[in-house]
Amino acid sequence: MTKPDVKNTAEPNCQLSTVNCQLTSVCVYCASSTQIDEKYFRAAEELGTLIAQHGLRLVTGAGRLGLMNTVQDAALAAGGEAVGVIPTFMVKEGWHHTGLTQLIETASMHERKQTMANLSDGVIALPGGCGTMEELLEIITWKQLGLYLNPIVILNIDGFYDSLLEQLKRALDDNFMRAIHADIWKVATTPAEAVELLMTTPVWDKSIRKFAAI
Repeated sequence: MTKPDVKNTAEPNCQLSTVNCQLTSVCVYCASSTQIDEKYFRAAEELGTLIAQHGLRLVTGAGRLGLMNTVQDAALAAGGEAVGVIPTFMVKEGWHHTGLTQLIETASMHERKQTMANLSDGVIALPGGCGTMEELLEIITWKQLGLYLNPIVILNIDGFYDSLLEQLKRALDDNFMRAIHADIWKVATTPAEAVELLMTTPVWDKSIRKFAAI
């Protein structure tokens, strides 16, 4: 049997989807490292403040260090809500923020990520290490598969994500992904731009799932 040439199939325009008018919460992926440049802390503080000022609930991994701590403290200081999701083993290690609006414990890292996604109407990724990038790439994959339909914004402070964005472009150029999949994520260079993109990016069209294979 001849394999059909799926590359020639017309692709839908995801931009026909509507903007999420029910945006109430945003999940922020970010680092827990304390040994990073001050510019990243400034960005995290500004982002947390803006999220609260826009009346959005912040959802994070509940860590008490690094950018995670900063974005949470900033949102709370600005009068916002901060919900943290963290595995029980991390709580036992004392790695959790103790002043959050709500702390949700999970049995595993996998449950943590699923819960954070379930609680969010969009995602913003601040700079971070392997954990942050793993979360970002997983949520991009979920969106490609139609499992997560909300906006995903990469906050590319000082070109931090340039190499990753170049790798994603290479995946598109070499047909490991379809051209339409470039619309899965948006890129911002400032916290204000990230929040604006979060609030104006259309919800992903679930029917594009059929184009996950190339």
